Amino acid sequence: MAEPAESGPSFDADAIVAPERLTDLLTRAGRLAQGARVVGADREGEWTTIISRLVRVRPRYAGDQTGGPSSLLLKSVRPDFAAAVAGAGRNEAVFYRDVASFSPADALAACFDVSTGSENAACYVLREDLSATHAVPTGWPLPPDIAACERLIDAYARFHAAWWDDPRLGASVGRFAEESALPALLADVQRRWTAFRGLLGDHLSDERVSRYERLFEAAPRFFARFRARRNLTVVHGDAHVWNALYPHAPGATVRIIDWDSWRIGVAARDLAYMIALHWYPERRRRFERPLLRRYHDGLLAHGVAGYSWEALLEDYRASALWQLITPMWQATSKIPEPIWWSHLERGMLAFEDLDCASLLE
Repeated sequence: MAEPAESGPSFDADAIVAPERLTDLLTRAGRLAQGARVVGADREGEWTTIISRLVRVRPRYAGDQTGGPSSLLLKSVRPDFAAAVAGAGRNEAVFYRDVASFSPADALAACFDVSTGSENAACYVLREDLSATHAVPTGWPLPPDIAACERLIDAYARFHAAWWDDPRLGASVGRFAEESALPALLADVQRRWTAFRGLLGDHLSDERVSRYERLFEAAPRFFARFRARRNLTVVHGDAHVWNALYPHAPGATVRIIDWDSWRIGVAARDLAYMIALHWYPERRRRFERPLLRRYHDGLLAHGVAGYSWEALLEDYRASALWQLITPMWQATSKIPEPIWWSHLERGMLAFEDLDCASLLE
């Protein structure tokens, strides 16, 4: 099938990775030795994902190549997805501009250049390509083994702790959820709900329709969690295990990628997305509680105080409940059915196992 024609803002990829420009970017990042320079940049592949377009670029160096990245990824949003979802791609560029440089460096892929876009220029991120040294843990949708899950849980505990109640949140980094924005948010949810019900028809039972409608009615009450602006952090928002790269070398750290859905929020949102939305009950019942306990221990080890185990469990259950919004959003954003349909089924199973109905009473 032919790709939709491109439209809207664009950029000149050759200009972004021009040798002189890469020399400047890598020198400022401290990745080029004294006197070294980039003398060429060869494209070694271009491909698309559901949302993104990626170009792999291999720099050629003159002088001491020590520290120079062997490969780079230029990432932008597919034009057809950008047309369907306003602002797609900009959020990740803002993350690398405002958040990444103040985060644990070994939790992320190094980023050398971003554009947050304009009327005539598209958003993009130019980051280090780690494909030679790292890989995703399994092929989607197979969950990784428990040891790999523990490593990712440790990475999120360290990252979340680094931003936990940081004074920059809501000031120079992100925006707090404001109660004044709730009516517009609920209006968008209702619009998507109408479309989702029309799409699914009798695939949604009366009981499931009731769950959604009770959730929407309870939304203002759940919003109270944000009013105090306590025990909040930077959350990934799309924290499935395939947005993590695992190192081939022993002892190296997991790197978390694809930050287009980040925001200030409740950390358990990432855990519920990773576990409750992506795992079937048998696996979840074996590993859910031990992983949550490990995560909480990690927060404490990295300096988080005043956030109890019971508070994490409460946040996790509420986050699992709110994950019912995810398949609705995905379906109405033209994400393929094999993704959101399974999320819907697993989300409903988690709703039952975690007694989320009691949260709506």
